[in-house]
Order: sequence, then structure tokens, then C-alpha cells
Amino acid sequence: MDKNQIISSVKDEDLIKKRRNQMIQGAIRLFKEKGFHRTTTREIAKESGFSIGTLYEYIRKKEDVLFLVCDYIYDGVQERFESAMKLDAPSKENVEAVIRSYYQLMDDMQEEILVLYQEIKGLNKETRKYVLKKEKDMVAMLEKLILSSYANLDEAAAAIVANNIFVQGHMWAFRRWILQKSFTIEEYANIQINLNLNGLLHMKKN
Repeated sequence: MDKNQIISSVKDEDLIKKRRNQMIQGAIRLFKEKGFHRTTTREIAKESGFSIGTLYEYIRKKEDVLFLVCDYIYDGVQERFESAMKLDAPSKENVEAVIRSYYQLMDDMQEEILVLYQEIKGLNKETRKYVLKKEKDMVAMLEKLILSSYANLDEAAAAIVANNIFVQGHMWAFRRWILQKSFTIEEYANIQINLNLNGLLHMKKN
């Protein structure tokens, strides 16, 4: 499943995009406050600025809204990755720039990341598989950049490092209640980058 398979009775693609973006922003606020299961479609419609009847012109069920939210979050991360990565000219400097850009995005999307991991279980198995594949693809992009930039690494090591970096970004959202008492996002990024990239320099292929 992808977002183009969510049925809408409206045929204007620009209007569909506009209304669904309103739904996504409204739903994120509600899911953060109440969770997916305790939020009603009527509440989502009200928070989005239109009637329940209008809501059902763009989706068919509440799970469609959750899918759109998850898809929106992963699209944002993927867009940031793709704009920062230079796979045609890989370098250690670009690895650092990508990591720094990713951590900044995690700071910008703290609420969205929390909603994603709290509520993704509300998707059915096939839809959840589609959404999680996006994360797997992004980790693979980072792994490819690391492998291309550090000749001393093998694929297994690059895979672990790429996953570590991805999770460390999420940690900023999950543990912000304590991390932000001691660090700015820039300080957090500097420490994590130093730990990861210094480690890469000293690793050897098996």
C-alpha cells in the first residue's frame, strides 16, 4: 500500500494534497495528546479545520490518517537524507554533513518521531511493512555512503554504524526530557559525530 491507494472521492490532486496535509498536522497534535486509539475521526476533522463529512471525502477510515502521518514523517526524513547525500562524490566530510543534517531534522520533528513510534503498531501488517521498508531503505542509503567514504570498512561494520546513527537520532526525541537539560542539539550532534567517525577511522575490515 502507498498513499496513492487511499481512496478519495475528490479528483483534484492539489486539493487532496492540501486537505490531507491539514489532516496530518491535526492528527499529529491529537495523537501526541491522546494516542491513536483514543482519538476519533470527528476530532481529527475538527482539529484539521473542516467537517467530518469533508474528512471522509479524502479518506475512508481512521487507519488511513495514521498511515498518512507515518508516510509523511518518513518522507520528510528521506527528503533530508537525499538532499544532503552526495553518493556520486562520497567523502568523510559528506558523511559528517549528512549525520549533522539528520540530527537537526530529528530536533525539528521531535513530536512527529514520538507519534510515529508510539502509534505505528496501529497499522495493519502489510501497511506497517511498507512504512518500515522506508526506514530500511534510508539506513541502506547511509550505509552505502559510509562504505564509499571509508575504505577500511566491510559491509557488516557499515551496517551497524548506519543503524547506530539512525537510532541515535531517534534517541534525541525519545530522551529529550533529560538530554536537553544538558545539551543543545548542536552539542549532541558534535559528540555523536565524534564518537561515530573516530570509531570509523580505527576500524579494520575482517
